Amino acid sequence: MQFDIIGDIHGCYDELLDLLKQLCYQQKNGQYSHPEGNKLVFLGDLTDRGPNSIAVIQLVYQLVIEQKIAYYVPGNHCNKLYRYFLGNQVQKKHGLETTVAEWEKLDINQKEDVQEKFMTLYEKAPLYLYCKDMKFIVAHAGIKEGFIGQNNSRVKSFVLYGDVTGKTDHHGKPVRRDWAKHYHGEFWIIYGHTPVLEPRQINQTINIDTGCVFGNRLTAFQFPKQNIVSVPSKQPFQSDRFTDFT
Repeated sequence: MQFDIIGDIHGCYDELLDLLKQLCYQQKNGQYSHPEGNKLVFLGDLTDRGPNSIAVIQLVYQLVIEQKIAYYVPGNHCNKLYRYFLGNQVQKKHGLETTVAEWEKLDINQKEDVQEKFMTLYEKAPLYLYCKDMKFIVAHAGIKEGFIGQNNSRVKSFVLYGDVTGKTDHHGKPVRRDWAKHYHGEFWIIYGHTPVLEPRQINQTINIDTGCVFGNRLTAFQFPKQNIVSVPSKQPFQSDRFTDFT
């Protein structure tokens, strides 16, 4: 089985369609398929900041829930949108405001449909995809070796937000510890969350959030082939949004 694992989409629907085409997924009568039976994996942050979050939700729901040719794990932005749809008091900023603005333009039936689809997608998703047989894990912000196989509040915080310090840098971005540098497990860990200009591979881990919404690229990692496929972004480039680990 070949898995095509796609990094943070953030509402970049057109780029997602471009990437699916590049990965050889074919559409016929509204249904997607791959000639070799590949499966897709979405590693979270489907929405926010980009131009078409609603279309991304609808397509991912179709692929995961209806067609069952894809898997999805949530990211921190997914978690926040889910809490918003639950009716919780969440601040509409850091990108959520763009998704909410899109959603509020819909009629009542469309609103209910999108809300139900996203909540179903989120509620049926594992916190992270743990494939023991093929020795790989897909987790939005990564996972420490000692957390593998666990599912509690500490693990959830790490998987959604990374190894946070509680501090911010001079740009206001959260300062996170470089957990991947210290990972020495046997499982491959494929993650995103922290935008990088090029996929960052270190110690059996790879970060494939190449900042599509910030004007760089949308990237997929094919496993076990270990091949990288990406398409250019159609969004304005924002150089200050990327992390340099060198």
